[in-house]
Amino acid sequence: MIPYGRQDISEEDIQAVIQVLQSEYLTQGPTVPAFEKVVANYCGVQYGVAANSATSALHIACLALGVCKGDLVWTSPISFVASSNCALYCGARVDFVDIDPLTYNMSVKSLTTKLELAKVAGNLPKVVIPVHLSGQSCDMKAIAQLGKKYGFKIIEDASHAIGGRYLDKPIGNCQYSDITIFSFHPVKIITTGEGGMAMTNDLFLANKMMRFRSHGITRVPEEMTCQPHGQWYYQQLDLGFNYRMTDIQAALGLCQMKRIDDFVRKRHEIAKKYDELLADCWLTLPFQHPDSYSAYHLYIIRLKTNETKFTHREIFDRLRNNGILVNLHYIPIYAHPYYEVLGYNRSDFPESESYYSEAISIPMYATLTESEQQFVVDSIKKPLGYQNLF
Repeated sequence: MIPYGRQDISEEDIQAVIQVLQSEYLTQGPTVPAFEKVVANYCGVQYGVAANSATSALHIACLALGVCKGDLVWTSPISFVASSNCALYCGARVDFVDIDPLTYNMSVKSLTTKLELAKVAGNLPKVVIPVHLSGQSCDMKAIAQLGKKYGFKIIEDASHAIGGRYLDKPIGNCQYSDITIFSFHPVKIITTGEGGMAMTNDLFLANKMMRFRSHGITRVPEEMTCQPHGQWYYQQLDLGFNYRMTDIQAALGLCQMKRIDDFVRKRHEIAKKYDELLADCWLTLPFQHPDSYSAYHLYIIRLKTNETKFTHREIFDRLRNNGILVNLHYIPIYAHPYYEVLGYNRSDFPESESYYSEAISIPMYATLTESEQQFVVDSIKKPLGYQNLF
């Protein structure tokens, strides 16, 4: 079986985790702050706030920006449900902006049109969450300009994108956003098992997110409403959550960060090979914008089903049956039953609908071998049964 994604755990990673297991601290020790500092330095940003998942990091980011009941948050429909659920957790309403037909990221053209209409209707979003699908950055400079014009805050959902770059700067530097979120799930660029991190250049937001991830509690005297009663004293200032990352997870992440550039370089080599081997197929291959250097979390092909007698599902099933665990990233969020009852109109998102009917994520991870990659390509060209698809 060849999965679409897989972690790469080295002996050094294992020893780093063992060292923490043999230390005095399994959680709330020195390793989490060390990991936060390394990631922040790598991205060229002031603060990193680690959490137990990217979903948790998205939630506390929304809370830190004051998202609450009555607010409106916009995001991309082609993403995992966490990109919008985080706003619903805060009691806000969610709407979606259709995707760009080339990058599959949030369309600046669609966003601009939607904002113009929303201003007239008096229904502008408080926060916009662009999603860097597959590791390629959205057009953040343009989105930031719209943010200034229409008064919304920006959270970059960069769950796929640590190690990528935009306009020759690391994704996560928050030049064009208030907060950026990374994921460290096992199939992502680096892993902590489960885990995520929120990046920001705003100390106020960093402190708010630190409190929200830890029950809303502070031990900082300057943040308290009275003088501490003693060294034991702490105060709950907000209704927070237990979203903390452990030192065990952070140790793995710290060690993985040593190889992040190698991971991304290898993914680019694999993508280049796919580009060469699949160039003669009736496929749409991933478009890479010149302003962006993708982290290549995913390699997404789109099937030109109008030029073959096989359906999208038949091609997907044939690859799966051939031991290639392809996937589809993602079902449009508005199409899930939970969201359907909220009344979204699929005709408002034609590019997302078209994408969903054609997209397949084929295997992409740093340890994918040449023979495995060749098998994937051969299976696309001549799947199980040796009947040509294209």
